[in-house]
Amino acid sequence: MGETATMSLQGDRQPEDGAARPRRGRPPKDAVAPGGDARTAILDAAEELFAKHGLHGVSLRQVAARARVDGALPHYYFDSKRGVFDAVFMRRAELLNAARIASLDAYEAGHGDAVTVEGAVRAFLEPVLGVAAEGDRGWLNYFALIAQVSNTPEWGGETMARFFDPVIRRLLAVLRRAMPGCRDQDLYWSYHMLSGALMLTLSESGRIDILSGGLCRSDDMAEAQSHMIAFAAAGFRAACVARSG
Repeated sequence: MGETATMSLQGDRQPEDGAARPRRGRPPKDAVAPGGDARTAILDAAEELFAKHGLHGVSLRQVAARARVDGALPHYYFDSKRGVFDAVFMRRAELLNAARIASLDAYEAGHGDAVTVEGAVRAFLEPVLGVAAEGDRGWLNYFALIAQVSNTPEWGGETMARFFDPVIRRLLAVLRRAMPGCRDQDLYWSYHMLSGALMLTLSESGRIDILSGGLCRSDDMAEAQSHMIAFAAAGFRAACVARSG
């Protein structure tokens, strides 16, 4: 997580004769957050709280308290709670999307018409599960938040589409090259199943630990990736074959 910063609004002071009277209300950004520390602290705190309690279970006052900044600053930087939420989502989504698109581009460029379903799924998953395995607490909070949002009927679908559809469409383009006869409906449904497995894995809920009696660990991303690639690739091919007959 980024460093927290304690900030306060400037109190009113009487100006010296001839001096400009200070403006009231919101302070200028360079006066309240040198280096952007307050903004980062707000995003880090909000990410953690949203991951634990959801969008509607968190107030901006709680975010400010956790970030140890003045209570007016979340409004100042982001206007509203949804503005904070969207900024939290976008901050890491941009990094993930860039890494996954680069991975898919590199895979397709290196294999041409010899791309495989396994290779496409691996190129899509590796950047995400690699960060999940090696990232800091902030990334774990973010992935828990993604898993939560993807299962929120009210607005989760719209949010996930807005932030992640471009990279998913890039994956589907590579899969079409690997399975040129596959119907789009079957590709979308198969991705839907892969997405569910990915969201459950990223949540690290501990469910598989209990179910397996300790044989499997929900934080073992290398094993999760290996099994998810094999499972998803077989599912994509089976769905396309079953529907093509």
